[in-house]
Order: sequence, then structure tokens, then C-alpha cells
Amino acid sequence: MHARVPGSAEGDLNGAEEADGSPSASYVSEFYRELLGLRYRPGDEPGSSATDDPPGWLALVDGDDKRMLAFQKVERLERTTWPSPDVPMQLHIDFTVTDLAELCRHRERAEALGAELLLDRSDDAEEPLFVLADPSGHPFCIFVA
Repeated sequence: MHARVPGSAEGDLNGAEEADGSPSASYVSEFYRELLGLRYRPGDEPGSSATDDPPGWLALVDGDDKRMLAFQKVERLERTTWPSPDVPMQLHIDFTVTDLAELCRHRERAEALGAELLLDRSDDAEEPLFVLADPSGHPFCIFVA
């Protein structure tokens, strides 16, 4: 399911609702909150524990309170070795932008927030894209569509 994720002044990325496991749910949720211009579900703000979910869950919602991403703290999660298959991906989210300038701008924003560039295919005339890893090592793509 793809949903438009309205950004702040940072612009819009289009993404999908996902759930993610991470040893540091608060760190990776903060990365996506900043990247996508979302907010914490009431009660999930840092330092709060008043949610209906089991302990260790954090949810991010859009401006209409629609749940967009959820994160669960796990004890151990090996960082993926993608593109090598030794440790497979546990999560993959695709985000779309409208043009190459937006693609490059969102790459810079993601890296400033702690993402790591894994693949640069921005020179692909048919589908320019970047594959980045979030702070927990989960790969995600930003591409022009």
C-alpha cells in the first residue's frame, strides 16, 4: 500500500506503511519522523509510555492521525549485508519523488539524518534512484516515479 507522506517544508516523499524491528526503536523512529515529516502518535513521544501497544512499540502518524510506520524494540538485529545475501533484509521501503532535483535533495537530507548511501543509480535515465540504509541498517530506496 503506498500512501502520500506529506512533508513539512522538506517536501513530500511517497512511502508505504511498514513495521520495523530495531534494537533502538526510538533512534530509528526519530530518523523516519524527521525524514518524512511525521509525528509521534499521542503517547508515543520520547519519554512517554501511554500507548495501547505492547511495550517497546513506537508509532508515527501523519497529519490525519493515520498510522504510517511502527517500530518495535528487539533485543538483537543483525545489520543486513545487502546486496550480499548473507544477512537478508528485514525491511525495505520505497519512497518516490517527482524529479532528479528532489531525488538529490532527499538523499542529502537522509544522509544528514544518519543514513548511509549503499547504491547510487541516479544516472539511470529510466529510473534514477538511491539505495540508502537507515541508522539501523535497513535499506530503503528513493527513486523518481
